[in-house]
Amino acid sequence: MSLSFTVPNLACSSCVKAVTQAIQTIDSTAQVNADSKTKQVNVTTIATETVIKQAIIDAGYTVA
Repeated sequence: MSLSFTVPNLACSSCVKAVTQAIQTIDSTAQVNADSKTKQVNVTTIATETVIKQAIIDAGYTVA
């Protein structure tokens, strides 16, 4: 499943790393492409959108 999220407070490479790790904790095989410039997080995963969105939120980030 391919998912896209806008994460307004994705500000730097540390944020990208934190979000990537949070998602991969849920699905270790997930492919995550996060861009702090565009504030976009694209995920290819077997997990549901709700679960991935919650992982991002639990990592301390807002999902728009």
